[in-house]
Amino acid sequence: MSLPQLHYTSAAAGDGESAARYTAVTPAIPGPVRAEAAPLLAYEAPAGTPERLTDARLRALPVAFGFAALSDGSHLLSRSVATASGGFHAHGVHLPAGTPVPGRVLPVAAWGATGWLSATPDRAHADPLTLLSGAQGPSHGLTREGLGDFAVSRSPWLAAVLSDLRRVSEDPSAPPVVLVERQSADVARWVALATAVLPREHAERLTFTTYTRQPGHTTHQVIGVLPEDAPDARDPRFRVHAASGPRPAGPVEDAWAGTAARIWRSRAPELFQEAAELPGEPFAAGPLAVTALGAGIALGSDERAAAADWAAVRPYALDEKRTRQLTDALTAPADDRTAGECAAALRLLTALDGRCPASVTAPLAALLVTEAVRGGDVGLEPPARSAFDEPAGERALASLVDELGDDLLAELGPGVDRGVARTVQLLRIVRLLGVDCGELLPDVVRRLARALLDDPEAGACPALLDLLDEQFDVRTALLGELDRLAPDDPASAERLLVRVTLPFTGTQALPHLRMCAEAPGAKARGTDRVGILHTVLRAAGMSPFAEPLVLRTAVGLVWGEDTPTAGEARSLLTETTSDAHRTAGTWAHLVDAALAAPLGDEDAPELAHDLLRGFPQEITARVRACLMLLDFARDLRAGAAEPGWADRARELRARAEPVEPLVLEQAYAALAERLLAPDRPDAELYAFVHSGDEDLIAAYGRAARHDEVRTLLMADPSYVADCFTVWNAHPHAGAAWTRTRTALLDEVLRPAVRALAADGLTAVEQAVEREGNSRTLDAFRAWNRPSRSLGRLGKRIAGRVRRG
Repeated sequence: MSLPQLHYTSAAAGDGESAARYTAVTPAIPGPVRAEAAPLLAYEAPAGTPERLTDARLRALPVAFGFAALSDGSHLLSRSVATASGGFHAHGVHLPAGTPVPGRVLPVAAWGATGWLSATPDRAHADPLTLLSGAQGPSHGLTREGLGDFAVSRSPWLAAVLSDLRRVSEDPSAPPVVLVERQSADVARWVALATAVLPREHAERLTFTTYTRQPGHTTHQVIGVLPEDAPDARDPRFRVHAASGPRPAGPVEDAWAGTAARIWRSRAPELFQEAAELPGEPFAAGPLAVTALGAGIALGSDERAAAADWAAVRPYALDEKRTRQLTDALTAPADDRTAGECAAALRLLTALDGRCPASVTAPLAALLVTEAVRGGDVGLEPPARSAFDEPAGERALASLVDELGDDLLAELGPGVDRGVARTVQLLRIVRLLGVDCGELLPDVVRRLARALLDDPEAGACPALLDLLDEQFDVRTALLGELDRLAPDDPASAERLLVRVTLPFTGTQALPHLRMCAEAPGAKARGTDRVGILHTVLRAAGMSPFAEPLVLRTAVGLVWGEDTPTAGEARSLLTETTSDAHRTAGTWAHLVDAALAAPLGDEDAPELAHDLLRGFPQEITARVRACLMLLDFARDLRAGAAEPGWADRARELRARAEPVEPLVLEQAYAALAERLLAPDRPDAELYAFVHSGDEDLIAAYGRAARHDEVRTLLMADPSYVADCFTVWNAHPHAGAAWTRTRTALLDEVLRPAVRALAADGLTAVEQAVEREGNSRTLDAFRAWNRPSRSLGRLGKRIAGRVRRG
């Protein structure tokens, strides 16, 4: 039974497209289909084609051979050619929805079929597909040999074209593939190459046309154009491939397309059908790659990796012969082997281990060991020891020892700095091969431990835990070395343990590592750093009195680069004694806490006093003087300082240079506060005023501005009188004192006095007269007048008060 057919003809090119009409149509074809098919059947000759054509020129014009999907789900296979009269004739075959091509041949196989007509027939003819259905394979230039020759001639573009055809088959919205060829037959050959590779369901649906002058006005997935009609290769609407243009730059990152291209170049298209019989997803590179390798076709690293991964997932899919062919191909010498291929080979070996004899698995295992040692991929794990079982495996293992043993020992030797991952890899390979590295192990472990602390991120490699699980001696030595180093670098040990859960099992105490592991959780649960310290110390499982170094580790974990407060430092010193801090070396943290304490920290002087008693030999002379300044402040506030305050402060400052600003501020503030007290010794005040120490006098000026002084001025008339007398005295003691006392009179005392009520002012005047005499009272009243100047009488009285 023949399929419905259409004949569509244009009498002459000059008549235009409107002159085209259907000259013969099977009545079963509905009108909407005819209307939709008309533009697909239309033909536009190349630019410059004359109206009248010779037979030779007519045969040289392109043929528009196409397969299109119509909106109702049906398909149209057509052939449009130019006619000698300057018009065209199109012959189409309509495939109603759900109707397969007779014989299940692919549409492109009808290229050159004898059933295509170039003129309207005068009687009914069988359609070309029905005539072709009994034929075996393509014809008229689409033979196996011809396609093989074409594939070789298009080698540079083959993988790229197949990759784009894969994309357009998988994604209907992908840009169509434009093939620029001078002969439309070559476009048909491209389609034949593609449909031989594509999964059958995609190959049967692939739409194409071998020629058009308007690539932007067609819905075909594959479009053939002449070079003069080719769109710009940069046009995002198309994927343009021009065999007449430059060769593609760079490799195609598509293992499926790359493998298919190599099979075509090897002229072995029968392998496509063989690969299609293997399990796998459509467009999976694995079946193609396994089949190609089994046939002896050389593939690239990505394609070999795809074969190994496919077989690793389906080790049951290949018999022993094909598995051996695959492993032989994977282990053959290659200069392009990548880390991805090695990882895939390891997955394959793991799947085959125990399923295949050692004669199959041992060569693959030997390859992986050699690549791990000499290939530079530190992430490649060594194979399991079971891959070298049986006599064949033992022979392969012995050969590896002879070949790689010296290299392994040399790389693990002293003076060779390796990263964590590489050292772990080498240790595992050494154990796998049975190479004796006992003499090197202590030094290797020391370097590995140091590298882990220098770069905790590197410890996150899973191979490290595998090494510790496999090799008890290495685990014991490495954990012990890390525990030994942790007190000097607890922060790095903590970061390492956040990333790697080291196995704290067995009989090792590992107090420092246990504290480092506990620290992150303790910090997250609490904010009291002394309390966190207690939690961390408990994790050690031993007292700092028995092992003082745990104190160093704990302090480093809790405070890190920060300095404890003076209060925290006092708690540490009280709870663990000076002997433990001396042995642990943490006494310096306590000293730093004292020297960094801000003004007003009442714990700092007490801490300094305890440090001077607890560490007399350890503290240097300069730091001792700094602490003595703080201790001096403590004595001043307690009223226990020996006479000679100003001289003592200046002497200690000289010994403490360069003195910490906060320490000097603490000491000078304490001295100033004591001199501002109502019960200060007059001799100390006199010595201070005449010391000429600008910093000390400035500290006095700052202390006089504190709220405590202002409060006392408002509450105690006698204190006001005392301040007035002192700040008016000693006019010749020096410029620093003059500036300070004048400012205090104007900025501190005057506002306080002006704020007093009348009875309060009366009480102050009485106190001034008691402190001095009537002339002092006159001077106070003159000073307290609102006038800007004392006047001549006031100045004379004030001068007498000062002289008195």
